[in-house]
Amino acid sequence: MAPSALAVTLFALTEAVSISRSLAAKGGYRIDGNQEFIGQGLSNIAGSFFSGYVVTGSFNRSGVNYEAGARTPLAAVFAGFMLMVIVLLVAPLASYLPTAAMAGVLFLVAWGLIDFGEIRHILHASTRETAVLAVTFFSALFLELEFAIFAGVLLSLVLYLDRTSKPRIVTLAPDPRLPDRAFSSKPDLLQCSQLRIIRIDGSLFFGSVNHVEQTFDRLRADYPEQRHLAVVASGINFVDLPGSTALAKEAKRRKAAGGGLYLIDIKRGGREPLARCGCMDAEAAKNLFQSKHAAIHGMYHKLDPSICETCERRIFTECGR
Repeated sequence: MAPSALAVTLFALTEAVSISRSLAAKGGYRIDGNQEFIGQGLSNIAGSFFSGYVVTGSFNRSGVNYEAGARTPLAAVFAGFMLMVIVLLVAPLASYLPTAAMAGVLFLVAWGLIDFGEIRHILHASTRETAVLAVTFFSALFLELEFAIFAGVLLSLVLYLDRTSKPRIVTLAPDPRLPDRAFSSKPDLLQCSQLRIIRIDGSLFFGSVNHVEQTFDRLRADYPEQRHLAVVASGINFVDLPGSTALAKEAKRRKAAGGGLYLIDIKRGGREPLARCGCMDAEAAKNLFQSKHAAIHGMYHKLDPSICETCERRIFTECGR
């Protein structure tokens, strides 16, 4: 068997087996495109032992099989065996097939893979996704296909990093109008004269550290009397080493100014990096709270009592009336 025929045969079989897990009846399971990559990888690994050519594949065959009404995962397996028979017996006759006829078949396949409904949804729903769609589309028309794919992926990464590098940071305060005086971000709420409470909605990683540190600097400059800072960390999914270092530096600055930094409802993805980087000693661990009530109770006893005696805001239950 020729190396090329063997490679195609191996690809057909391995890809068929790999995608059989994801191909099911319409209305059932979705097609898992990752199985395509598994099939290509297995085929190239197997072909390397028999001097086979490097082979690639696409979603076209699986998509056509699915659109043709495949009802069970065996459809992909049968497609692989049929391709093996064609390669072994009918391959020499393929040279007489008109190129125009093959182009027509490919056009029909490609047309069936276009999801016009999803395109309309992207155009109406998201400006960012529309930009990615436009760049990929026009790059595919006027440039090489590989470059179009790279351009779309890179633009998606840039937009994602731009969005995640600026996590939403809002100021909170107990709202007496809500049950159990829950925290709220409404601007008309009174703030404690010594304590500022904020919530960070986003992960603390190397890309967002600069934005978070700028916010910390602005709070210290605009509200120097609020030497204590509490961060509601329920929206922080993970913290990397630069993020842990930024929190540790802010804690030191607050402590040097006579205040402190407190973390409320921090997730496991935030506690473990702090511990691994050495940013959480015994004293810092006392400033971690898992609930709002424990946090307010613990932070209140660290405030300056002389200022609390003359304060008229009394926003916490512990302040009394």
